Amino acid sequence: MTLISRAINLTPSNVLPFLPIISPKPTSSRTQIYCKNDESSKDSQRKAKPAMNRNPRKKPSYGASRRSVIKKSFTQEQVEFTAPISSDPVVGIIGGGMSGLVCALYLEKRGIKSTVFDTGMHGLGGRMGTRTIDPQGLTFDHAAQFFTVSDPDFAEMVSLWSKNGLVRQSHGAIGELQPGGRFTPFPPSPPRYIGVNGMRPLADSILSQTSMVNVVRPCWISKLEPYNGKWFLSENGKPCGDFDAIIIAHNGKCANRLLASSGLPLIARQMKRLNLSSIWALMAAFEDPLPVPFIESAIPLEGAFVKGIDSLSWMSNNTTKLFGSESGKPHCWTFFSTAAFGKQYKVPQESIPSTTAEKVKVAMLEGVEIALGLPRNSLKSPFYTRLQLWGAALPTNSPGIPCIFDAHGRTGICGDWLLGSSLESAALSGMALANHISDYFQSGGTCPDEFGVGLQHEFQPLEGHDIGQFPGLQESEKQINEVHDLQLTT
Repeated sequence: MTLISRAINLTPSNVLPFLPIISPKPTSSRTQIYCKNDESSKDSQRKAKPAMNRNPRKKPSYGASRRSVIKKSFTQEQVEFTAPISSDPVVGIIGGGMSGLVCALYLEKRGIKSTVFDTGMHGLGGRMGTRTIDPQGLTFDHAAQFFTVSDPDFAEMVSLWSKNGLVRQSHGAIGELQPGGRFTPFPPSPPRYIGVNGMRPLADSILSQTSMVNVVRPCWISKLEPYNGKWFLSENGKPCGDFDAIIIAHNGKCANRLLASSGLPLIARQMKRLNLSSIWALMAAFEDPLPVPFIESAIPLEGAFVKGIDSLSWMSNNTTKLFGSESGKPHCWTFFSTAAFGKQYKVPQESIPSTTAEKVKVAMLEGVEIALGLPRNSLKSPFYTRLQLWGAALPTNSPGIPCIFDAHGRTGICGDWLLGSSLESAALSGMALANHISDYFQSGGTCPDEFGVGLQHEFQPLEGHDIGQFPGLQESEKQINEVHDLQLTT
């Protein structure tokens, strides 16, 4: 585990919970666990006397007995915190993508400290991923490609990025590409924003605005344990700290595994309802420019949503986007597959078989030939390729709410999937949860039922591109579809 940001000072107050404690049996409960089979059982259990625990659990790894009342159930037991909230609460945030970092920033705006745990080996940001390959100096945005703005709160954040030289409007052509090289550019509105030096610096920028946020990475939080009114987090048995509340700012199988025995059945159920697509990303560098379609306006092509090709849904020239068409640098392209292709060739993303990787690469490059209208096997081989599978790429359904919060278990969820599948959705979710938890802390936590949110919301199918949603872009696509329909009619 490596501490990336400011150091975490160990003091007696935060070291003692991890030392063995020999104490008499507690006389009162600070953390209670209730069955969550139904609401009526919860009420009855609150009134019932604590039952004798005939099958005592293994003591926590940090050495003290759990001060809780345990009711056995056929489902996961619900954690019920009853201890007063600290006057100086600290929140643990699991996930350092856009939503987790924005949540930490907005918690600090309300005077609340936090620690962000992230698994990133190369940096923070999650899908705000930019990869630089040295010594060739190749640069790829291999996740989020660009973003649009429709919400005033997110617009304020983007305005600050723009002022600091981190983002700018894209001036290149973006549109739809049909097989055979038939390209239709989108209108310039709504504005499309890109990272000046790629997307990852945006994550560092969010963190630079804070002074009360610690970051620990790479770190895989593997266990959540409630004890004495707090959550204790650990990584494969190694203690990672105790927190007054926790936030799950990631998703997929790792999040489901973490929540499976956490004592948060309602949170776990909502997370398990989420369906995620898989997308292959191919980064490829070419010595010579690709023969992209001619654009009458002479604006260089930056990216295209590819239609009608199973192995390809998006292609983007990172070199043109970041450095301009006359930079003289190698031409670095990012290609994304469709979700259907990702499902067909899905494998464990941690260990991709070489045979699968070769099949995927060949199929995606063949898709590029078809999209550009090139003869088979005429595309010059790239001198550099790297393949990545985004196993939990984008949501296909959503509850349509900004955040989820279980006030009884003092745990929340934020992420783009709660509202859609865009950078804007991720930022807005982080803001919403930070403000909601801050209000809960300010209330003293004495009325948790008033602060529960999103625990019963149903999910609805989510529409958008295979690489995400872009608020405001729908009108441009509608205009293109109308042109296509007119062409077919005539």
